[in-house]
Amino acid sequence: MKRIISTMIIGVLSLSCSSPENSTIRIGSKKFTESVIIAEIATQLLNYNGFKSVHLDQLGGTRILFNSLLNNELDVYPEYTGTIIKEILNEKNITDFDDLKNELRSLGIGITEPLGFNNTYSIGILTETAKKYEITKISDLRNYPELKLAFTNEFIDREDGWKGLRNHYDLTNSNVTGIDHDLAYRGLKSGSIDIIDLYSTDAEIEYYDILTLEDDLNFFTDYNAVLLYRIDLVKMDNNRINVLRKLESRVDEKSIIGLNASVKLGGESEKLAAALFINREFEIKTNINEATIIDRLLKNTWEHCILVSISLLMAIIIAIPLGILSAKSKKLGGTILNSVGIIQTIPSLALLVFMIPLFGIGFVPAIVALFLYSLLPIVRNTYTALKGIDRDVIESAEVLGLDKYFILRKIELPIASGSILAGIKTSAVINVGTATLGALIGAGGFGQPILTGIRLDDTLMIFQGAIPAALLAILVQYIFDLSEKIFVPKGLRIK
Repeated sequence: MKRIISTMIIGVLSLSCSSPENSTIRIGSKKFTESVIIAEIATQLLNYNGFKSVHLDQLGGTRILFNSLLNNELDVYPEYTGTIIKEILNEKNITDFDDLKNELRSLGIGITEPLGFNNTYSIGILTETAKKYEITKISDLRNYPELKLAFTNEFIDREDGWKGLRNHYDLTNSNVTGIDHDLAYRGLKSGSIDIIDLYSTDAEIEYYDILTLEDDLNFFTDYNAVLLYRIDLVKMDNNRINVLRKLESRVDEKSIIGLNASVKLGGESEKLAAALFINREFEIKTNINEATIIDRLLKNTWEHCILVSISLLMAIIIAIPLGILSAKSKKLGGTILNSVGIIQTIPSLALLVFMIPLFGIGFVPAIVALFLYSLLPIVRNTYTALKGIDRDVIESAEVLGLDKYFILRKIELPIASGSILAGIKTSAVINVGTATLGALIGAGGFGQPILTGIRLDDTLMIFQGAIPAALLAILVQYIFDLSEKIFVPKGLRIK
């Protein structure tokens, strides 16, 4: 048993730690379109200039990417000066760009000069709603505490977001909810919400006829786009950073709004939008490989099956012995059941995020989180099944002189096998659905097209992840139904 577990752990760690080879530059992006586009431009420029790079897209929020940079899991990612100063280094007294460079350098991180546009936060309302209430500036919101506000979760929690804005403007609005940024526009248009936070370069502002409220008390600072990179890259080869510096002052506000619009509203892929920008701005043609639906389906299926199969197999190997131990030991039983129960109460997304400080981003944190989330159904069913065996059966075996290990292997486990298999099946189906969240930390799978579809308001793209995930869950359940004929004695099978 120990050898099997050790082999599996080594396999999982090697799968995750096998990051791209040292010469490959790992470029990350946040889960909004502009970040994906900028990262894709940087990736294509580096590849064109002979530096192998890979784009790990839609990895989550600010802290995930910045910590990944610190922990050598990423090499480059797009960021904004206001976010760095107000959110990442908010405890530092940074007064200018030179201070910012010095603080980042002390952490082993370099920064390019601004790329050319300021994507600051702002507050938006439909123009028709603004006219109805005669709202033109943020301070006007004091007069309408009943309005429904919906902000991105990151904006709600940030000091340079709702927390600071509320105090700065002395706002009393209490009807505030968190929402995905891309879904907020649809909510605003449908009338289910009144006020949202905006990125000033969003293409949807004009498309949905949204009025950007005047920041009349000057709360929001400048959020100039930059690229952050590990200084180690300079030590390896300064030419890598020189390629990235070609983007300095080359992406103005008009250009980035146009790029955002071409993807969000025009249906172009980020790769094509980036390639067209590079061709237009630098008069060079980069090679892009646009994956077909079949290519994406095969890739996502493989990644999803890896996540589910490894985490489930680990859970089976660990959970069944835990279930047996909890049934046989009064001293440990309660502790084991309570522990796996507590793990199950942690929201799956939170559990994934908790794994990042321990295992970084990618396959390993997703597999470990899924493994932990798979324990309860198997442990509980094993425990319940063993405890439910008629005591007379056990006593009869003991009278015959059979030792307890023989009784467990030949009598108790066969009797309990149907219930144990049901727990495994439940765990497997839950695992398939939960694994879609792995895309948020770079683990891929069917969650990738779902995230992209939500971001681009593309229902077909969402279906490319949701339907295969549902079919995989049905297939997994069918496989376990068939396996009952192998693992459950004929007389104990459910008719």
